[in-house]
Amino acid sequence: MARRRSSLGFLGMFGRSGDLRQLDDALRGADLHPALVPEGVKLTIVNLMKDHWPDEPPSHAYKTVAQLFSYCIAGPEAFERSNGLQNRLDAERRIEAALETGDSFDARIVLMTLHAKLISAEVVELYGLGTD
Repeated sequence: MARRRSSLGFLGMFGRSGDLRQLDDALRGADLHPALVPEGVKLTIVNLMKDHWPDEPPSHAYKTVAQLFSYCIAGPEAFERSNGLQNRLDAERRIEAALETGDSFDARIVLMTLHAKLISAEVVELYGLGTD
């Protein structure tokens, strides 16, 4: 089966692909405006999702990915103000688990955020992240 491709659209003539629209909606739901995220980063996220879920990412996956990504960008306090304590604790648990396992889907999202230089300095310091 051919892998479905993501599309940014072209000159307003062709629409964005469904996966990018779902990610944009999920980012809004996590209180991160999609316009603040470079298109290349969003394409990387949906490609990571396609690698993790080869058939099709489940619809709930966009929300969980957006929350982890938003936490990495906003930092703990700002994320909690917008998304609540439980979502903050969930994101922190996921980052801690990602650091323990080393190579997981969540670890790739955190690493991509770090390499894109979008990650909060507070998150970098809190978890001792680096690009060594």
